[in-house]
Amino acid sequence: MPGENLSREEARERAALLSVDGYDVSLDLRSAVGDGDGEPRTFRSVTTIRFRCGEPGAATFADLVAPGVTAVSLNGKDLDPSEVFDGARIALENLAAENELVVDARCAYSRTGEGMHRFVDPEDGEVYLYTQYEPADARRVFANFEQPDLKAPYRFEVRAPEGWTVWSNGAGELTDGVWRFAETKPISTYITCVVAGPYHYVTDLYARTFEDGTRLEIPLGAMCRKGLAPHFDADDVFLVTKQGLDFFHDHFDYPYPFGKYDQAFVPEYNLGAMENPGLVTFREEYIFRGKVTQASYEARANVVLHEMAHMWFGDLVTMEWWDDLWLKESFADFMGTFANVGATRFRDAWITFANRRKAWAYRADQLPSTHPVTADIRDLEDAKLNFDGITYAKGASVLKQLVAYAGQDAFLEGARRYFKRNAYGNTRLGDLLSVLAETSGRDMTAWARSWLQTAGVNSLTPQVLLDTEGGRIAELAVLQEAPETHPELRPHRIAVGLYRRTPQGALERYARVETDVHGARTVVAELAGAQAPELVLVNDDDLTYCKVRFDETSLSTLREHLGALTDPLARALCWSALWNLTRDGLLPARDFIGYVLRFAGRESDIGVLQMLHAWANTALVHYAAPAWRETGGELLAEGALRELRAAGPGSEHQLAWARFFAEVASAGPDLALLKELLDGTTAIDGLEMDQELRWAFLEPLAAHGAADEAVLAAELSRDDTASGKRHQVRCLAARPSAAVKAQAWAQVVESDALSNALVEATIAGFGRPSQRALTAPYAGQYFTAIERIWRERSIQIGMDVVRGLFPALQDRPETLEATDAWLRAHRDAAPALRRLVLEARDDLARALRAQECDATASGR
Repeated sequence: MPGENLSREEARERAALLSVDGYDVSLDLRSAVGDGDGEPRTFRSVTTIRFRCGEPGAATFADLVAPGVTAVSLNGKDLDPSEVFDGARIALENLAAENELVVDARCAYSRTGEGMHRFVDPEDGEVYLYTQYEPADARRVFANFEQPDLKAPYRFEVRAPEGWTVWSNGAGELTDGVWRFAETKPISTYITCVVAGPYHYVTDLYARTFEDGTRLEIPLGAMCRKGLAPHFDADDVFLVTKQGLDFFHDHFDYPYPFGKYDQAFVPEYNLGAMENPGLVTFREEYIFRGKVTQASYEARANVVLHEMAHMWFGDLVTMEWWDDLWLKESFADFMGTFANVGATRFRDAWITFANRRKAWAYRADQLPSTHPVTADIRDLEDAKLNFDGITYAKGASVLKQLVAYAGQDAFLEGARRYFKRNAYGNTRLGDLLSVLAETSGRDMTAWARSWLQTAGVNSLTPQVLLDTEGGRIAELAVLQEAPETHPELRPHRIAVGLYRRTPQGALERYARVETDVHGARTVVAELAGAQAPELVLVNDDDLTYCKVRFDETSLSTLREHLGALTDPLARALCWSALWNLTRDGLLPARDFIGYVLRFAGRESDIGVLQMLHAWANTALVHYAAPAWRETGGELLAEGALRELRAAGPGSEHQLAWARFFAEVASAGPDLALLKELLDGTTAIDGLEMDQELRWAFLEPLAAHGAADEAVLAAELSRDDTASGKRHQVRCLAARPSAAVKAQAWAQVVESDALSNALVEATIAGFGRPSQRALTAPYAGQYFTAIERIWRERSIQIGMDVVRGLFPALQDRPETLEATDAWLRAHRDAAPALRRLVLEARDDLARALRAQECDATASGR
């Protein structure tokens, strides 16, 4: 990987030297099918780049990661590939003012989801191709200048196997056996795209007439593998797509600029989705093979809208370098929820944002690798790791705070001016701040310094002083704290809500004040004299980004009456605050699990419920004292089964509790029930045992030795699909056997034969919480292997292995010491590798602190 890196300084030097006029890229993908010749599969890639040089006579380089180069010519002169190509770069010397570079290369198909990924469907043997480039894998498919600020128009042509269809960013047509695509607008390398194969393809049309009489028509398409076609609800995808296009046209005042709008759901995808203009790619898991809850449909809609927002934030206007990745990802993350609430049936999407997306941000912002929203990205390895909870969810939260601070109208007007001034260009932080200052009338410099250029998360706690009779508020203040490592106390625009129980027992808000918080202590004068509250919520309506804390009265109220909170957003915020207290070792894990057992059955928001299930499981596995884990697991399984039986037949709550029950089941009677539900000898009214639920039930059975290889093989024969294969691989690796663990380890660590999706599945099965003793021997092997893995594998596989196989389940001080020893002995390891190990170490240290907190609860 180091030889393929690109530093920020190299990119700046090249951008100062060059401007690119256009690319012609010709790909021959006919080698994708057939038996091959025993060698790694490659395809021919011929690229012509027309570019100018501001300093004639200067030297630079083009990027290409390929097994071989057949020919290179610069300005008509043939160059010796063996002299100018080193496997990652093509040296270019003595440039003219105007240049033409032609590179004829053999590029490799990928099995890691990077570059040109090749997938063979086990169901029918069909081959499917797609590209994925962010941040810098277009160079695995064609020669280029791989950095976001060297934009250019592209013309693609593709030769493909007979019977295939090919798609790219522009509209295409098949002529004389060649697919030729319309030239794109100027875009960055990483958002070019090719999808090819016998995909199932559905079409529609979006039409809009604007107030000036202008009519816009956008051809819509959606595609997936043929094997998924029976499950593909393209009508719903198109519905959300049209709603999103209407919403963004209404708010951005800049018509969608990229012609058609195809959306491809592709196999073995590493990301959620990618915003290639005109051809957005998604992971195919967004096509649901079985029954799912509305939370899954909401999440898919959010991703569709997130990628659509990128057509403006990221594709039309692009950050200059990855330092300002937030200029696209934070905005798209915010706009995805903003549009979901404003345009679709998912009116409660801000609840999901507060509960789920912010949890990702809070975790990332407390890691040793936390960074400002505007990050210091030294190179491409840094960039790859910065697609994180800070850049996405914290950045989106900060924008939500900006809307509260500057006003929604000013924010949107700033966006409109930003698009018009910088269309098809590249920007930095200052370009956006200048238009926001214009439209809001506020000085954005101090705000940006506090929110965008510093790291860490503040905690806000209410301080309530009552009058002598105790019935009224004498003074209510908000206390702000910051960690020592990141001491910034930020300005917050917040709402403070006061809650009391009604005579009917409901916990409801009776007073609300919006105020600005500055410094360590802010008095909310407007609440003096208000009736004494039972609960104070200092970030009501979730306007700011902070950890919410409670005064003792509020915490006591939640212990008894959390389920009585009638407002779903307030309830979600309280759950989030309790989870942060648990993660911080301030609330025993068993107490959090007790909250879940007592109140989760009354949770109306299905997305919040599913998040509570995930948190409760994490609390049990990582944060509960080891001596209490067995008891906690029994309590969770008992509670999950009780709620499963009580849920409405066929309801999404029933489905959520069924999945959670399978996740925590470990005792003999619970496993027996799972087996009976699978074989049909027992039924729960309304619970449909579709194929996805069958695999969810089989995994714990396999992990506890109640489903062997023959049972899993029989299930695969029943579901002999790509999805079924991934499930089977995960279940096989989950079996409680030393030989199974040795085989799984070897398949991932000692071999690169598995595809990215099967690596992920194997890792997931390998690390079962009930098998700590079986995986203990691999803790030492992990630290021996990871530097070699990082050096030899692609960065995506390296990340999966380093994160996924860290011995987090060996949660003892000795593991922490081994991690520290590796870090001391490998100070010169790749910074991105060290970051991953540091993050895993921090999670482990946090778990040990939380276990200490939970152990103290045993003596209460």
